[in-house]
Amino acid sequence: GVIDAFEFNNPSSDKDFGAHDVAKNYYLSSYHQASESFEFLFSRSFVEDLDPDLQAILKYGVEAASTANTAKAMNRYSADLEWLQTEAGVTVHRTSKDILDAQLKAWDKLIPELEQDPFMKKTLDSQREWVDRVAFYELMNAPDLALAYDHYFPGKLKL
Repeated sequence: GVIDAFEFNNPSSDKDFGAHDVAKNYYLSSYHQASESFEFLFSRSFVEDLDPDLQAILKYGVEAASTANTAKAMNRYSADLEWLQTEAGVTVHRTSKDILDAQLKAWDKLIPELEQDPFMKKTLDSQREWVDRVAFYELMNAPDLALAYDHYFPGKLKL
């Protein structure tokens, strides 16, 4: 069939694999990938065999690299999103509330199945506890960025 719209990963990955060549509608703000993290995986025995000073160097090096990668990603994602709009002729949309609601309802059906596994239940309980606390703080603390953006770039943002 024909692809009418896309949002696979992030603007940079989507640009790199050529999604703009097959679809001209791009949707952002879905729940399926609301954030990213950069992982560094090491064998526990490798890390434990290091002297404490080398463990500290590794720990802080990884933290610095992760922070730098996050900043570089935000810079690249925003530039590539702009390119998709201005150079590739893609129309960018926010995912509709109807679709977001359907995503939540789909998760509501899946979670009880996942929680039949004790490890998954423990993991999901931990995630819920963290999200309840942290998201509440984020929502209460975050300023209205759309208001500020519209103040300095009036009429550009269409949510």
